[in-house]
Amino acid sequence: MIHVFAFYLFATLCIFSGAVTILARNPVHSVLWLILAFFNAAGLMVLVGAEFIAMLLVIVYVGAVAVLFLFVVMMLDIDFAELRAGFVKNFPLGLALAVVLFVELFVGLIVRGAGSVALGKADGSAAQAADASNIEAIGALLYSRYLFLFEAAGIVLLVAMIGAIVLTHRQRTGVRGQSIAKQNARRPEEATVNLQPEVGKGVQL
Repeated sequence: MIHVFAFYLFATLCIFSGAVTILARNPVHSVLWLILAFFNAAGLMVLVGAEFIAMLLVIVYVGAVAVLFLFVVMMLDIDFAELRAGFVKNFPLGLALAVVLFVELFVGLIVRGAGSVALGKADGSAAQAADASNIEAIGALLYSRYLFLFEAAGIVLLVAMIGAIVLTHRQRTGVRGQSIAKQNARRPEEATVNLQPEVGKGVQL
């Protein structure tokens, strides 16, 4: 009974916060409602036993993506009147895309009612152990069967990060460069001077 109550609670809050995210006039409020929607979606994932997906929602989407959105919205000088004008201008296109997506969902529900698509027969090699949690099963697959793909994805992300740093790096004039070798070679006697000030002499500037 408690599971049913928790499901309807999380689902209702998720739908409500998602709707308010779209309808809120203030972008900062929209991001905050989006964070609430992510938390409730994580609660739904916990209910179905996908705690790894719930952890990703909280850590990646709430802790990184949504916070990034919030900082961008708060730090940039956004002309909300111009944004509303652009919304009105692109409203027909957005409405057409919404209709297309709704038709796709409707067709998908009809096809699902006609019968499922057989994609293949499971061989049982990737079956989850009885005494292992969802996170342990995903970790066992990532670091055994998909180890090289996992490392390749990490290398791609590393290259993308280095490329973003190189592309956005700008040389500025009048800024002293940092010499790490000079800093490491510095000795304590070169950085500090021990003095024995006399009483009443004060401080020499």
